[in-house]
Amino acid sequence: MAKRITALLFAVVLIVALVGCGAQKRQPIELTLSTEDAEAILAAAGIMLPTAEEAAASGTRISYFYYYDDFHNYSEDEVVQTGYWTFKQKYNCDVDWIETTWSTLTSDLANLVVGGDPPDFTHAWAETFPMDFINGLYTNVDDYIDYDTPLWEGIKYFSDTFFSIGGKHYMFITDVQNNSMMLYNRRVFDEWGFDDPAELYYNDEWTWDRLMDMAKDFCDPDEGRYAFNGWHTDATFFSSTGTYLVTLDTETGKFVANPDDPRLERAANWLTEINRNDMGFPHWNNDWSLNYGDEGGGMKEGLTMFAMGPAYILDEITSLSEEEERFGDMTNNEVMVVPVPRDPDGDGEYYIDSIPKGYLLVKNAPNPEGVALLAACDRFKTIDPTVIRIDNKQKMEVLKWNQEMMDMWDEMYEIAHSHNTVVQYEDLGEASTYINNMVGLNSFDNPSSWAELKESNKDALIYAVDELNSTFEEYDRNGGLN
Repeated sequence: MAKRITALLFAVVLIVALVGCGAQKRQPIELTLSTEDAEAILAAAGIMLPTAEEAAASGTRISYFYYYDDFHNYSEDEVVQTGYWTFKQKYNCDVDWIETTWSTLTSDLANLVVGGDPPDFTHAWAETFPMDFINGLYTNVDDYIDYDTPLWEGIKYFSDTFFSIGGKHYMFITDVQNNSMMLYNRRVFDEWGFDDPAELYYNDEWTWDRLMDMAKDFCDPDEGRYAFNGWHTDATFFSSTGTYLVTLDTETGKFVANPDDPRLERAANWLTEINRNDMGFPHWNNDWSLNYGDEGGGMKEGLTMFAMGPAYILDEITSLSEEEERFGDMTNNEVMVVPVPRDPDGDGEYYIDSIPKGYLLVKNAPNPEGVALLAACDRFKTIDPTVIRIDNKQKMEVLKWNQEMMDMWDEMYEIAHSHNTVVQYEDLGEASTYINNMVGLNSFDNPSSWAELKESNKDALIYAVDELNSTFEEYDRNGGLN
């Protein structure tokens, strides 16, 4: 079965041409850190990382395949990626960016792999697991990383629990990132007389009900006012229950379908009220004439209550101008962030949909040791107080984050690193079709009730998950995914 899946994937993608031919790339510029910060990082790295002489990949280059460049700088007002900086300065290594597009990344990569010219790595995505490994695009990383060593042991639980099957680990996971947050403009909330969501959270009063009350007052589609502008709003609220439609049972190593979980039914009913009252920005209708289709667009103008969804909305913005254009005046502390509210009828806990930060090792990568070394540099920056201080300073000085934002970011970081984290698997073969049907992912256009959605999808979801587990059993008999 697995061989047929792989053969089919390659047969399909071979007809897809690689993108980017002839496209003019932006030219990176060289930004650096202050002498004091640079010396501090290198001194700390000398304690936690191997010496340049010990590292087999010193002096080499690695190829990075993605639709944006997370390493080089292209503007004077961007922050410096300190993990990459350490990789470059300490080991005389560098990263070559091979550009693709979001929509063609998988097909382009498959063409390179089957053609015998694979890149080394790409960003870690929860969405790639497990099917892209089954289909032969990526491989496990256990020959190049030891999650039991001091550098990596703090991330071992997350890797073992969510991205490990049969004792093998399938990603260089350098950190855990909250994938569900709510960004808002305090000036707009003041103008409407709403309680500050951050204060509600700290008082343990930030619930779905409090949010619903605000949204009913604020929303008016005829005036262009929506509560949420984000591609993952529906899925985010499902995750805030503490579970999801399909989860991985770490004891059995099998995926489990949960369509009858009452927590999910409560989330679905809450979202049904949101959907039927047109409180979410209508991404599904592709009406970009509204001019605020980007996640969080319309927030500074008072048309959007919350930028809803993944942390990259904020964390991967590297310039102040981009932040302020979309969200509001950073210098005057207008912008704030808060976790997704909790289910008022739940267990009283806040849960966060989380994703891995790190890298995927491409099958037959020419320089896997180089990718492992970059991952070690990134892991080092997440746990060493010196580099944490420097990264936080860049956020506050370059991006104008205030201390309240920093504190709340740390709060969400702690939830993501606790056992109150939920991972959405979006690449589960046929099962993903039924997950999307039931969650109504990103749409705000699904008028069906939860009972109706279960009636038409439940049996097919359970069958698809059983088939997926059978595929894993076959791979286990043959030594694992890769």
